[in-house]
Amino acid sequence: MTYRNTWKIYILAIVSFLVGTSEYIISGILDQIAHTLGITLAAAGQLITIFSLVYALSTPVLMALTASIDRRKLMMYALGLFVFGNVLAFVLPGYGWFIAARIIMAMGAGVVVVTIAAKIASEGKQGSAIATVVMGFTASLIIGVPLGRMIAVALGWKSVFGAIALLGLIAMVVIFFTLPHTEGDKPVPLLQQLALFKKRKVAMGLSITFFWLGGYSVAYTYLSPYLLNISGINGKLLSGVLLIFGIASLVGSKFGGYSTDKWGVPFTLVGGMTLHIVTLILLSLVTHSYIGVLMILILWSFAAWSTGPTQQFHLATIEPEMSGVLLSMNQSMMQFAMAVGAGIGEVFVENVSLASITWVGALGVMIAIITSLTIFHSQPKQTLKDINQ
Repeated sequence: MTYRNTWKIYILAIVSFLVGTSEYIISGILDQIAHTLGITLAAAGQLITIFSLVYALSTPVLMALTASIDRRKLMMYALGLFVFGNVLAFVLPGYGWFIAARIIMAMGAGVVVVTIAAKIASEGKQGSAIATVVMGFTASLIIGVPLGRMIAVALGWKSVFGAIALLGLIAMVVIFFTLPHTEGDKPVPLLQQLALFKKRKVAMGLSITFFWLGGYSVAYTYLSPYLLNISGINGKLLSGVLLIFGIASLVGSKFGGYSTDKWGVPFTLVGGMTLHIVTLILLSLVTHSYIGVLMILILWSFAAWSTGPTQQFHLATIEPEMSGVLLSMNQSMMQFAMAVGAGIGEVFVENVSLASITWVGALGVMIAIITSLTIFHSQPKQTLKDINQ
């Protein structure tokens, strides 16, 4: 990748970082939002549900409708919508307006930058370009959430969205003057995408994503209040804990890719989700032990995110000729799972207890394991051998 194109890719990675931070930051400041707006934790959790649901439902439609539009122009429109949503979140008071702002943010955020990243990259470097942009999204979990928590404590939680809007505006200016005009792609009709669900192996494969990430979302959505009120973590230490949690997710993701290559999909997928369940149960049993809780959080984040690359590879092997469409559908399914998980978490926090979310999350991941084992058991031995290789 030439130097001229490399720094353009990093601009898109920064945009990806801003988008990821705007989605994940709510879980890091949930307690502050609830207190300031005078709402319950469950109501505050709806902000994640709404964002993820709008993201999941609007992205395939918007991408299909705008497939032929110049990619730079589309990026400008989408980023402008995203910035506008963050400005609304920063300046407008009240819960209702904040919900409206989250909807606008999600519609802008859903228009991904991976396609244009691949086209900007030099020939043969498209893969690393996409990986760099995706790394920006991952960095939002590692840096964005704990940094956002620190800013929120010092300046108030609304300042986080003001900062994201400002950085997004700067990114728009840079993109306008630097990124080249790039033609859109031939659209894949939505009906053709939805038709894939008729295939049992596709439906079951995507359901693994739904139950794995849905179970994760049940607990992660309410992570900050859970650590403060159930685990007994000191509020002053929470930003550091969230930073370590994010770093563990990156290590887990890297290990998931390595393990898939070395030991295969079944071992990595089922093993990672089994550890995921164990850590959620341990988190509910260990309280008021900073070191103990921290170690469990590290293992939980590691296990949860080791599943990501493995599941993506698994889906790509189910229908190789439609792998691009399947992976795109998987991104929407991930957002849908986050939305449903946050919604289920809200119900249990409101009607049962905050402490119940780890058990409910573990149940969701258990269903994902059962689905995985069913798929692997039903596959011909030759196919399973190919997957392991």
